[in-house]
Amino acid sequence: MSTTEVKAVPVAVPETTAVEAPKGSSAVKSFLSGGFGGMCLVAAGHPLDLLKVRMQTSTEYKSTLDCFRKTLAENGIRGMYRGMAAPLVGATPVFAVCFWGYAMGQNIVRSTYNMAPTDSLSTGQTLFAGGFSAVPTTALMAPMERIKCSLQVTSANGSGAAYKGPVDAAMGIVRTGGITSLFKGTCATLLRDVPGSVAYFGAYELIKKGLTNQSAGQGSISPLAIVTAGGLAGMANWAVAIPPDVLKSRLQTAPEGKYSGVRQVFVEMMRTEGAGALFRGMGPALLRAFPANAACFLGVELSLQFMSKIW
Repeated sequence: MSTTEVKAVPVAVPETTAVEAPKGSSAVKSFLSGGFGGMCLVAAGHPLDLLKVRMQTSTEYKSTLDCFRKTLAENGIRGMYRGMAAPLVGATPVFAVCFWGYAMGQNIVRSTYNMAPTDSLSTGQTLFAGGFSAVPTTALMAPMERIKCSLQVTSANGSGAAYKGPVDAAMGIVRTGGITSLFKGTCATLLRDVPGSVAYFGAYELIKKGLTNQSAGQGSISPLAIVTAGGLAGMANWAVAIPPDVLKSRLQTAPEGKYSGVRQVFVEMMRTEGAGALFRGMGPALLRAFPANAACFLGVELSLQFMSKIW
């Protein structure tokens, strides 16, 4: 799952936040604001995401800096944005569904415990809602992650000609393994995104509340608080999600038929590379997480304010 600069002065924020659509907002506003936040995340974080995937799927790089230098020398600045089209195009529906899923998780909690819509959720209830958001999102995320990872590693591992773009990559994947091959790694994506989303939304709500001394989404909040809470939430997400993300990347970029599933990837990795391999790419993932997710949450907040002014 998974994502802008303004004056650092307090601004009025709608009654709810990027995570929960403001009262009175239309579904269209929620959808567009979530999508805009997702596009901000992709644009801000894709170069480091590319380095993360390359480090996870190859042993030729000694460090994040070494991977950056070799990628830049091989492909230039444009190469740092290889594979960005698929997640950028898919950002709107993915993030809209993610935030919608989080709201549905909150509704489930309130319905189960007969809570009013205005009642605050406990920490445990917030974590449940965050984890639930990953379930509907995975259906959209898995094929896009498959295409993105394939695009990012084709020129790095020397395995055949590079794809011309996401459509070419999708067609190549389908030609090789059939339509179901696009969904290779779905279970691994779910394994990554459920705990990751628990950490993501939980950290955002708790940090934002701590920075403002009020429940998220109430009253006034500065852009600095949004950026800080969003960035740290992104880092919390990847601190939890990086091991299953390594398994997902290996599974999705492996030749067709090499692995029967994520369990086989794990067993082989433990046997040949050790537990340390599960944390490969942690550096670029955490470096990417703060600016990308800060941009995501700030983008959502600002787009909601903008849309509220024009209609």
